[in-house]
Amino acid sequence: MKNIFEKILWNSRYLTLLAVWSCVVGMALLFISSAFDMWELLLEFIDVYFFGHEIEGFHIILVSHVITAVDDFLLAIVLLIFALGVYELHIDKIDFARNDPAAGKLLQIESLDDLKDRLGKVILMILIVAFFKNVLHVTFDDPLNILYMGAGIFLVSLALYFGHKAGEH
Repeated sequence: MKNIFEKILWNSRYLTLLAVWSCVVGMALLFISSAFDMWELLLEFIDVYFFGHEIEGFHIILVSHVITAVDDFLLAIVLLIFALGVYELHIDKIDFARNDPAAGKLLQIESLDDLKDRLGKVILMILIVAFFKNVLHVTFDDPLNILYMGAGIFLVSLALYFGHKAGEH
């Protein structure tokens, strides 16, 4: 009875494949969706700059859409790293990635702390991109807004500094 229970318990790790495949699907959807958004933005850009159709505040719209796409691409990368990490930690090592010099160390996960560290760095970048996107819509008609902007930039810089320092060890 004990052996049967342990075998079922050990094989239950294969349920993590649901998370792996869900992340791969989500990653693909984000990449494809963002690529289509960029395509539509390109067509709009051509329409505005080559055919002279005016759109109020198009430059801000353009930058905002590009930043949103970068944000979506970073989230897709988080899903990729998470999927590969969960697979390597719970199922098996990916031999193909270990033999491919192009894989680098980013996608090779050795421990749960390694996975958390890699995810944390990419999530920090997502937060920085989101902050940058929100900065585009800040008005500087109040001195307090300028102070908040400076404090926000300082905190983002501090987070990057500590993230870099943590990665050195």
